[in-house]
Amino acid sequence: MPHGFGIIGCGMISNFHAKAIADVRGARLVACFDAVPAAADRLAASTGCKAYHKLDEMLADPRVTVVTIGTPSGAHLEPGLAAAKAGKHVIVEKPLEITLKRCDRLIEACQKNRVQLATVFPSRFHDSAVEMKRAIDEQRFGRLTLGDSYVKWFRPQSYYDSGAWRGTWQLDGGGALMNQAIHSVDILTWLMGPVAEVTAHSATLAHERIAVEDCVVATLRFKNGALGVIEASTAAYPGYLKRIEIHGSEGSAAMEEEDIVKWDFAKRGRRDAAVAKKMQSSISTGGGASDPAAIGHHGHARLFRDVCQAIDEGRAPAVDGHQGRRSVEIILAIYKAAETGKVVKLPLAGDPPLAARKIVAKK
Repeated sequence: MPHGFGIIGCGMISNFHAKAIADVRGARLVACFDAVPAAADRLAASTGCKAYHKLDEMLADPRVTVVTIGTPSGAHLEPGLAAAKAGKHVIVEKPLEITLKRCDRLIEACQKNRVQLATVFPSRFHDSAVEMKRAIDEQRFGRLTLGDSYVKWFRPQSYYDSGAWRGTWQLDGGGALMNQAIHSVDILTWLMGPVAEVTAHSATLAHERIAVEDCVVATLRFKNGALGVIEASTAAYPGYLKRIEIHGSEGSAAMEEEDIVKWDFAKRGRRDAAVAKKMQSSISTGGGASDPAAIGHHGHARLFRDVCQAIDEGRAPAVDGHQGRRSVEIILAIYKAAETGKVVKLPLAGDPPLAARKIVAKK
């Protein structure tokens, strides 16, 4: 069954969505919408789809069966609710939303209207992440002891100045952690399992006119007893490859961007030779370390393909709304820990209030 896609939000990320859709057999980009008509017109001109200047008109287009949402992070809910009500399947860029209440409203709306909901975490579909997950499922690490994530990236002041919503709690939902490192938060908990509690420190050290953090360090205790660290920054010039390390009593492994760079186990496995061969031909470049546009679209394509298959097969997508919510909850717990200086346990009893955070107006 063909899947007609409509893109909501025609900023930078929409170009990656368009390229990914083009790579999925049985999928076709048929429409786009943006609150700024000229943005929709530009995307339509470059892709051949139809530009809409009113969202309800795009959602009424019978050719559109799936929508992707790439609006600012704190503006995912409203178009998502409208799409679900119109009977369209919904794919939302990370984060799913910026508060748990807004995440829950979107999840419930999609369930009520019997449409699929997926969160865009393309790193899940990289070969390195799949290999790491397989090794954990096969218990090759023994008892998991440490799980660490490092996203030491760089964004110039011009990045935050380029949009009034950037660097605000109301629409960005956070800084280096919510916007950049959330992909690694998702991978880390996918590999290590649920987080039980966190402590944290955060700061804004190298940027002006933003209300959110550009540096954060958190320690985690996972429910399985293992410990972990999350470091995230947009103030680490020139920006290095993101890295995830997993350690256990019988093995350790690490990946940088899309490559496995360490693979050491007490017992030899049947796929170790293939992993070693791939390690020798490591090809990762800077990714989004210093340039948010310097990413590939192949992870998006694999995720979109999985969503189309999930629709056809009547199953949940590999990265559904609940998994999108999970990363938001961990990040909100880290923010709360940094604000209060206390250990914060999960699950959270409720949303940490955005109103309690210092808001810095953009000039």
